[in-house]
Amino acid sequence: MPSGLPAPVTELSADDARRLILRAQGFLGADSRRGGVGAMLRRLAAVQLDTISVLARSHELVAYARLGAVGRAKVERAYWHDPASAFEYWCHAACVLPIDHWPLYAFRRRAYRDRRFRWHEVPPTIDKVLQQVRDEGPLTTTELGGAKNGGPWWDWSDVKIAVEFLLDIGEVVCTRRVGWRRVYDVADRVVPAALLGQELTDAECVVRLARVAGAALGVATRADIVDFLRLKGVYATMLDDALLDGSAGLVPVRVSGWAAARRAGTGAAAGRAVANAWADPLALESAPKGRHRTTPLSPFDSLVWDRARTERVFGFTHRLEAYVPKDKRVHGYFTMPVLAGGRLIGRVDPAREGTTFVARHVAFEPGPTGRVPAAAVEAMSQALHEAATWVGCDTVRVDRVSAPELALPLQAALRES
Repeated sequence: MPSGLPAPVTELSADDARRLILRAQGFLGADSRRGGVGAMLRRLAAVQLDTISVLARSHELVAYARLGAVGRAKVERAYWHDPASAFEYWCHAACVLPIDHWPLYAFRRRAYRDRRFRWHEVPPTIDKVLQQVRDEGPLTTTELGGAKNGGPWWDWSDVKIAVEFLLDIGEVVCTRRVGWRRVYDVADRVVPAALLGQELTDAECVVRLARVAGAALGVATRADIVDFLRLKGVYATMLDDALLDGSAGLVPVRVSGWAAARRAGTGAAAGRAVANAWADPLALESAPKGRHRTTPLSPFDSLVWDRARTERVFGFTHRLEAYVPKDKRVHGYFTMPVLAGGRLIGRVDPAREGTTFVARHVAFEPGPTGRVPAAAVEAMSQALHEAATWVGCDTVRVDRVSAPELALPLQAALRES
């Protein structure tokens, strides 16, 4: 609860913060694997969606990275086939979110409704589209009359514009996907009545979402939370107030080596002004322990989706190159960072040819001495072999290794795995 006294600030080393983050994100300790995909979604609070599919789609890779060889059909069921457990909406980006969080996004639904515009002007036929979904739903855009006008990908039909705006303002919900196409139904058939009936103010939404994001991130700067929730303007100010007065339920921490916070405080906030980050108080109650996951990560995984945070926490510079011209790519089209021992040890640009997992490019990060540790080669081999098995491949082929002297050791490790 807020008080007039300066808030104590917990001191954390950069390694302490990194381990707390890994545990919160489900990569350290056995507890993160309990409860399967549904529990994982509730812990992460948001799983980003993306159209790119190389080994699998990103939302599947997120589950695999934490849970191991979970069945892909089980992942799909947990996200969409039980509409009372999850829904799609805008958080960090287009995400799968726990259905219990439906009331928390009322501020964003109201903002879209007030603007009546996002990427396109909302057509006057929107009420007709809503009535069709109510009468005939659940429906895909094709069943509603078609998604495109025949031009470029952004040349949406009026039906597509209308139904996507209805999703933005919460009148319809994506109940599942078929062939990656959204299936829409009206919210009052999908969202439990107890959740539909909750009316939160904008400030209440932001305060509660700040607590949710803080728990999912473990330790986070103000900028990390802003990026997680994509807050700006008045909503970012609400977040600042919630952090500084304590109503967000997060505690101030000072992480060694992280930059100082930009915003100072007065009064009760003065004690918090020396903090440079915020932490989930439950995360601070016990030291992280247990086994680390070894796995490739989707570039859209919440552990690494914020590039500035990834560099701060792991000293790892990562850029998605899918939209970079081919001749200008450094690491590859869908380069996946590889996590092992709580560190990002390198990256792989994967592909699949039949039952062969192809590592088109493998790059290693140097260790503290400037050399790549031998353990990193073994860990990379394990990550590639296990991911290959999960997607139904029985062999692994490595086309290129950025450090040529590591190519033979990596091949040897793969043969032994």
